Amino acid sequence: MLYPTHHEEGKKVVFKKFDLNIAGLLFLPDNFDETASYPAVVVTHPGGGVKEQCSSLYAWHLARAGFVALAFDASHQGESEGLPRCLEDPASRVEDIRSAVDYLTTLPYVDENGIGAMGICAGGGYTMSAIQTEGRIRAAAGISTWDVGDSARNGFPGVHIENFFQKLLQDVARARTAEARGAEPEYWNYVPASADAIDENTSVIQREAWEYYRTPRCQYPTSVNKYLVSSNDKLAAFDAFAHIATVSPRPVLFIVGSRADTLYFTEDGYKRAREPKEIFTVEGASHVDLYDKPVFVEQVAAKLVSFFDAALRRKDA
Repeated sequence: MLYPTHHEEGKKVVFKKFDLNIAGLLFLPDNFDETASYPAVVVTHPGGGVKEQCSSLYAWHLARAGFVALAFDASHQGESEGLPRCLEDPASRVEDIRSAVDYLTTLPYVDENGIGAMGICAGGGYTMSAIQTEGRIRAAAGISTWDVGDSARNGFPGVHIENFFQKLLQDVARARTAEARGAEPEYWNYVPASADAIDENTSVIQREAWEYYRTPRCQYPTSVNKYLVSSNDKLAAFDAFAHIATVSPRPVLFIVGSRADTLYFTEDGYKRAREPKEIFTVEGASHVDLYDKPVFVEQVAAKLVSFFDAALRRKDA
């Protein structure tokens, strides 16, 4: 990998989501004392990502600042269990986060009143959704937050396709009917499959994501770059910020690059949330820059530490 994500330093753990085994990496503070009580943060990966990529990078930074941090693979993806494989279902992804919180509450060294959550890209949207119905999450942060429901209905940032939503649902209907009649499941790529698939019509975000996921910059074997076409009806029904106004007085933080073509997702979430809320803008950074480029990650990590330190640490600790 071009930049270290530190996944080798996480302790491999497994926790339950219903009857499924979810694969995680647990990051512990320096000079860890199992008799002490630590605040903890759940870290959720982007769509198409796995725990060994930017999730581990930010979990490592949080652990260095004294937090217990848990990165994990979504169910149906990576090293986690779940059939069908490569399902991208927002309801399931949000339940993954709740299950991660369940797991943290079983660890004797985690302060159950000091649990936060954060996510990157789609993981940021799922995190903002999770805090709306998961009262044990005391604070939430999203990095380059993406509302997958919006993009399923309206298309990717920078891409305009007439009647996009209707065409998407037709594709889903065709795929589901074929599967019901015995055909093999149909998959789409999250990002271009190769450099040859990139042309003048490829959006900026897709170009950036291809470089991150499909080149030595951060390619990882369990990040397979495909998801079920039949995921798209579930994605289209999702609204990451549907009830975000109810989260107050728990704080929410949006972190975004000034050059991100996904900035409007952050602006929408911030507008719909109530105080305490904040947007932290990283000047000069694009959407994917915040995944791993050290000059930007250091700024993001410092802001996350400050935010979670204020929200999660007991005043008498």
